[in-house]
Amino acid sequence: MDCQTKTTPISPFIYGVAFDPQRANDDTAYHLGATTRRWGGNLSSRFNWKLGNAWNTASDWYFRNVNYTGNPRWHYNDFLKQQRQWKMQTALSIPMLGWVAKDTVSAGFPKKQFPNQQAFEPQHPQFGNGVGLNGKPLKPGSPLLTSTPAPPEMMGEWVKTLQKEDAAKGHGRSIHLYFLDNEPNLWNQTHRDIYPEPLSYDALLEKTIATIRAIRKADPQALIAGPCEWGWTNFFWSAKDIAEGGPLLAPDRRAHGGEPLVPWYLKKLYEHQQTTGEHMLDVLDLHHYPQGQGVGIGEEGGTDAQTNALRLRMTRSLWDATYKEESWVNEKMHLIPRMRAWVAQNYPGLKLSIGEYNFGAENHPSGGLAQAEALGRFAQEGLDYAFAWYYPKKSSAAAQAFRAFRNYDGKGAQFLDNFVPSTAPAEVSVFVSSNTAKNKLVWVVLNLSASKPQTLALSLKNCRPIKQQRHFITRFDAAGLVETSAKPADTLHLPPFSLAVVELSLVGEET
Repeated sequence: MDCQTKTTPISPFIYGVAFDPQRANDDTAYHLGATTRRWGGNLSSRFNWKLGNAWNTASDWYFRNVNYTGNPRWHYNDFLKQQRQWKMQTALSIPMLGWVAKDTVSAGFPKKQFPNQQAFEPQHPQFGNGVGLNGKPLKPGSPLLTSTPAPPEMMGEWVKTLQKEDAAKGHGRSIHLYFLDNEPNLWNQTHRDIYPEPLSYDALLEKTIATIRAIRKADPQALIAGPCEWGWTNFFWSAKDIAEGGPLLAPDRRAHGGEPLVPWYLKKLYEHQQTTGEHMLDVLDLHHYPQGQGVGIGEEGGTDAQTNALRLRMTRSLWDATYKEESWVNEKMHLIPRMRAWVAQNYPGLKLSIGEYNFGAENHPSGGLAQAEALGRFAQEGLDYAFAWYYPKKSSAAAQAFRAFRNYDGKGAQFLDNFVPSTAPAEVSVFVSSNTAKNKLVWVVLNLSASKPQTLALSLKNCRPIKQQRHFITRFDAAGLVETSAKPADTLHLPPFSLAVVELSLVGEET
């Protein structure tokens, strides 16, 4: 690396995680050094803020209304209190589906009304999965079985309530980013008990504009992100396209000039803003889950040699224009540069967010390396926000990857504020950061080889002399990140499947 190379700022909000209500009082996110948490996911689409603890599990678990926390006194304000205590920013998903859970006990396909179902909830056999004995989805009953109407005005009332609570308590802004619901073009699958019709281009735009208006009326300074789509298919086609012939026929897309969904969405919102003067989006948000066979999500995912190698290669879909995703996608995704190009062409000035991502096998070194690779590439590509889904357990390999960037010495030492370009040999990734005074460098170095140790020569050009250095290394085992010899050295030895952090203090003014 060259200390005279132009650096780029690193957003502190790429170190975000999602909120897991089933671990509501778990302080893992704090110990990871996460900077922001997103209240979101499928469950958030039907969260009833007036009840404060009522969600719906959707197709993930028998379409049940539940209190995920198991604590009847737990309220969304408890989540916000945690956020302030841990000094994290909050990203809040605002429902725009049109319905929210009416209680914490109902379900979309009760056995009494739908006796012939493929499966029933093991602990509550009165609730079914909504699939008939023939394997086909059952026609749902009334949305009123589980839900109550939730128009945009109800969401605006929530935002206004949050504003009033902030003003009354004098603790400053609680909500730093609003997300427009969650994966709307999957509603006819995830929430088909109340929203069985596939969403169209026009319905998505209509709901988006109405919800933004409600949010901004209550909070004129709001930062708003959308469309929060799940993945590759719905970046380009609507749910209506998928349901009515798929990408080949794509009747909805054809009816809209053949334009892919997300670019069309951005262009129409920008045109609306220019025509009406109403401020629409601030952030383009999309989700990313690698679709390679066996890669998995969270602690799931294969850990055989072939899948481990695939998992690590698939991180390239985030940034590498030469990499074709090895899955049914079979396209050169280069997601972050693609998002940037879509914004430049259709809605200039928006920030970029990946509201959900996960590379699986969080307890395995390959999962830890994939998590570290993702964080490094977010810094490299200048992403503004990113939120891991949900968040890894404290002792996991993926948690060690987070700490490599956020707390590598256990005392708060972090990857720094500016990204410095660097080069590295094959099977090695190097991410370098500097402080503004350029008298400190922090390197995160990954050995992506499962079998080959690496001995790397550290080459610094046009840098001040090294005054002090510290080295940390992990093989993603129970020992975690361990400080090693801090003697001045120009080489770094890395075992297979390992990560090192090198902190260099240079001669110069202290900051």
